[in-house]
Amino acid sequence: MTSLRNSFFVILGLLAAWQLAFWAIGDLALRPPLETVRDAWALVVSDGFGTHLAETARAFALALVIATAIGVGLGFGLGMNRLAGEVGEPLLVSFYSLPKITLYPIVLLIFGIGMPSKIAFGAIHGIMPIAIFTLGALRNLPPVLGRTSRALRLTRWQSAWSVLLPAARPEIFTGLRLGFSLTLIGTLLGEMFASQRGVGFLLMQAIGLHDTSLIMALALLIVGFAIAASMILLAVDKRLRHGVA
Repeated sequence: MTSLRNSFFVILGLLAAWQLAFWAIGDLALRPPLETVRDAWALVVSDGFGTHLAETARAFALALVIATAIGVGLGFGLGMNRLAGEVGEPLLVSFYSLPKITLYPIVLLIFGIGMPSKIAFGAIHGIMPIAIFTLGALRNLPPVLGRTSRALRLTRWQSAWSVLLPAARPEIFTGLRLGFSLTLIGTLLGEMFASQRGVGFLLMQAIGLHDTSLIMALALLIVGFAIAASMILLAVDKRLRHGVA
């Protein structure tokens, strides 16, 4: 109950700050909150928006699945071998700090314009944080788990699936939360620069036309989805950590 009340006051404060910013700046760059909510609802029920939303949702879902599978697999592959982990971790961190937009021309050359490039660009954003958190989770596990696996004579992959993964799951899920957000950003960026459909394409089109109402409505929908998803994932994360504790 306290958490919900705090969230309510935070949202109320943000709306008040938004309204004050509109009064200070004017309608050249902003729209007031109530008008933006009305514009967002009109956009959601308009003809054609469902097609763009479905395009983005499909690209994002596939990118997230790929990022999760590769990120967790890469993290386990490096985390279960000390030498590989010591060599691979600096490379992962270096790639993670690299601005991914610089790789977009290469992605376009490999995958072309359309759905494959959006999926690839979204997955590129999510793989590294998931891999880094998975690697860190395995490093922080108690050594007794490794001794238990050897005592039970489990194979390397049986140990990873039956012992290490359940123990490292809360920390891995934290990486998935970060990977979720970055994959969404990557997917939208991919739609903004090389796509003819999707929410990112609509946003780029609105920017080109300087359609402030549409820009604000799309931004509100994207931020609303991101906040709702983040709250759900955070609740699951807390539940996992409570279960482990």
